[in-house]
Amino acid sequence: MIIIHSEEELNSIRVSCRILSEVLAELVKFISPGISTIELDTEAEKMIRERGGEPAFKGYLGFPASLCASVNEEIVHGIPGPRVLEEGDIISLDIGVKHDGYFSDTAVTLGVGRISSGLQRLLRVTREALFEGIGKVREGNRLSDISHAVQSRAEKDGYSIVRDFVGHGIGSSLHEEPQIPNFGEPGRGPRLKPGMVLAIEPMVNVGTYNVRIKKDGWTAVTSDGQPSAHFEHTVAVTDGDPEILTSW
Repeated sequence: MIIIHSEEELNSIRVSCRILSEVLAELVKFISPGISTIELDTEAEKMIRERGGEPAFKGYLGFPASLCASVNEEIVHGIPGPRVLEEGDIISLDIGVKHDGYFSDTAVTLGVGRISSGLQRLLRVTREALFEGIGKVREGNRLSDISHAVQSRAEKDGYSIVRDFVGHGIGSSLHEEPQIPNFGEPGRGPRLKPGMVLAIEPMVNVGTYNVRIKKDGWTAVTSDGQPSAHFEHTVAVTDGDPEILTSW
């Protein structure tokens, strides 16, 4: 069932999102050659708890960390560990907060030091695809209008859209209905209504959209080893412009 949140609930979700935005804004400052992904995870959890939140991902379906840290060909759900970031890598940080029973979720892909022009372009297009999708978050639009906008922007520049993982509703649960694919024809699915809160998250690959899961049972990687980028915002449907709750 698609959930329409009350204004009181929306305010609670906004608080969770504000904490998350503050944490991510601080966490990105740590991205540099020589830092390990487990160090990033430690900092993320510390900053979340200092602000009165809980790491939404830690323990969720058995996930062992507070942060998903996915490097280069890793698409999503990368488990932090001893891997040290190197100049020229890209890293996707996917992170969530639970506060007072309400959830927030966001992701960004960043370059480590200086990255190639090709990777810069991948990051730019993926971010633009996210905002093309957000632009369709308007009362009366159909859910698949978001999906189509994301896919169209990514494929315009020759990239592929991951199909195995999708966006989702969010609020009193980390994952609520509806699921939000990043591909598909427009004009389909439920109409958007004020009070709906959506986590929109395109994952864009340089090569094929096919994925495989590593032996850890979590980390999704591109099947051809080509790089992938991931951007996400939690967004509320209003009676006017979309409200990006995780801006930072």
